[in-house]
Amino acid sequence: MKRRPTPGPTMSELFDAPAALKPLAERMRPRMLDDMVGQRRLVAPGNALRRAIESGNVHSMILWGPPGCGKTTLALLLAQYADAEFVAISAVLSGLPQVRQVLAEAETRFAGGRRTVLFVDEVHRFNKVQQDAFLPHIERGTIVFVGATTENPSFELNSALLSRCRVHVLEAVSQEDIVAAMQRALDDAERGLGGRGLRIDAANLASIAQAADGDVRRALTLLEIAAELAEGEGGEISAATLSQVLADRTRRFDKQGEQFYDQISALHKSVRSSNPDAALYWLCRMLDGGCDPIYLARRITRMAVEDIGLADPRALPMAIDAWNTYDRLGSPEGELALAQIVIYLASTAKSNAVYAAYNAARADVAQLGTQDVPLHLRNAPTRLMKELGYGKAYQYDHDADGGIALDQTGFPDAMGERVYYDPPARGLEIKLKDKLDALRAARRAAREGKA
Repeated sequence: MKRRPTPGPTMSELFDAPAALKPLAERMRPRMLDDMVGQRRLVAPGNALRRAIESGNVHSMILWGPPGCGKTTLALLLAQYADAEFVAISAVLSGLPQVRQVLAEAETRFAGGRRTVLFVDEVHRFNKVQQDAFLPHIERGTIVFVGATTENPSFELNSALLSRCRVHVLEAVSQEDIVAAMQRALDDAERGLGGRGLRIDAANLASIAQAADGDVRRALTLLEIAAELAEGEGGEISAATLSQVLADRTRRFDKQGEQFYDQISALHKSVRSSNPDAALYWLCRMLDGGCDPIYLARRITRMAVEDIGLADPRALPMAIDAWNTYDRLGSPEGELALAQIVIYLASTAKSNAVYAAYNAARADVAQLGTQDVPLHLRNAPTRLMKELGYGKAYQYDHDADGGIALDQTGFPDAMGERVYYDPPARGLEIKLKDKLDALRAARRAAREGKA
């Protein structure tokens, strides 16, 4: 049987400020699960999380999702349906003393028969010691812990906390759902903008939803600003009004967070996959989000070495030229040089043979220890060194037939000859492969004949 939420405190009573002073996004927070927009995968009727919330059998959890997707709202509703005390702290503003005080109050409340839903915003900003402070209280049931984060919990939260919580992944809210949330605010005379004579057509409402970029809170904030401007213009939220409100809109991009690394990964992999159109898209996404172009130039140069290599030796100097061009021109003109090299790298032949060869050689160096340089390869600048055999039997390749002393080894005696560099039959490495395959076969034959 579904448990209906008790009347309980309103949003205004949950926080100190009068409702009239709160921004629209705060006033319009959903009071029932059915009022939530987006997150149907989690809170649609019949889903496991919804059934748990409606029954009041809530569990500690981590809510992972982008800004404005409903993490705080879901925590509030969880406490309301469970008839529990809702306490919110921010990891940005709170230290360990504040955490201990909140936990002590929760223990007192628990002893009196009332549960506490402790909502920790930006939980990934707490260090390990601060995160560990919650563990015994979660285990005893003193608190129902709800941590909210925009970062990947696997990287940012310690394993002990993760083992005691279930991770729920929330998604950016769709434009259609954001439009529905804004329309609800326009129609609601009690908490929203209803009764103020505002008018906005569907196209302009969609423009705000697009600018919000999956963030309901941002959409309602933009709508509220537009409404304030429109009240002096007869209540019409027109395209001209929105041109002022949306002038400086930017997409979601965290220069230190997971989105940053996801996008640079997408750029690199699109280059590797020979997809210049996708690579150009991700380059523009990162530039639009405020990524440092010098960082991009450095990563693009790495792509030229790692993924193109000797299949097209022009790639590396071209990448450095693009980097230098940006240094000289700056933004935005220099960004065209970055676009040009990204398109070229994605379009040209690919090879990671140098990258693989380097890693294989490094592995041998690490595993085989300090191997002696063979005597014939050693330098012999003194008589003593010559008497000790340094340089003995060295063959000067320019004097050998064909310019190569085929039976002469270049590796330490204990290792024997190794093959690290194995070029693919692509790009300019086709010729290198043919030459090296023939040369290695000739070396083997010469060594076998000598033996």
